[in-house]
Amino acid sequence: MLPHEKALVERLKDKPFALIGINSDGDAAAVRKLLAEQGITWRNAVDVSGDGPWARAWNVSGWPTIYVLDHKGVIRFRDVREGELDAAVNELLAELEAAK
Repeated sequence: MLPHEKALVERLKDKPFALIGINSDGDAAAVRKLLAEQGITWRNAVDVSGDGPWARAWNVSGWPTIYVLDHKGVIRFRDVREGELDAAVNELLAELEAAK
């Protein structure tokens, strides 16, 4: 998924779009090192475990779990990948543009 996410972030860098990651490994230093090694530039948080506060708050039972939120913070899509993720994001961006 990482190459697709990097391409998505690059393609939408001038759009009202943000990708945010939550890592469940619990070791913030190790996660920061991994993010740097992988060239991950978007915001990331570190949960204490796969059952940590972020996972519980967002009802995550498996990793990765993907949520796509609209500009109001409403979850509109869940667990979409690659082409479906692109379509979901494009749909929400089109809705936002139409509302202007």
